[in-house]
Amino acid sequence: QVQLVESGGGLVQPGGSLRLSCLASGIIFSTTVMGWYRQAPGKQRELVAAFFIGAATTYHYADSVKGRFTISRDNTKNMMYLQMDSLKPEDTAVYYCMRRQRGQDYWGQGTQVTVSS
Repeated sequence: QVQLVESGGGLVQPGGSLRLSCLASGIIFSTTVMGWYRQAPGKQRELVAAFFIGAATTYHYADSVKGRFTISRDNTKNMMYLQMDSLKPEDTAVYYCMRRQRGQDYWGQGTQVTVSS
């Protein structure tokens, strides 16, 4: 029904920046949650940043990324972004975009982000 495709991952040195993009295609309905998650080997998938959409839109960032990451969207293009600045080695993970609509969660395939010298 909905396909999500992430892009923008790669290898970057500590202190560098990356911008991840997520394109949604297919049958699009109003969403209640859109966000980015990440998962490192041997660790649980964790929420990084998200929109919670209702009468008003609220935002959530994991404490570990506050002040460094910024989530945004462009509804006209069905795009969502994650701007990542001041990257640290502990940010290394596979990053996934997620969209919830009509009670069902949709996930992208993930994009690898590696922060290393």
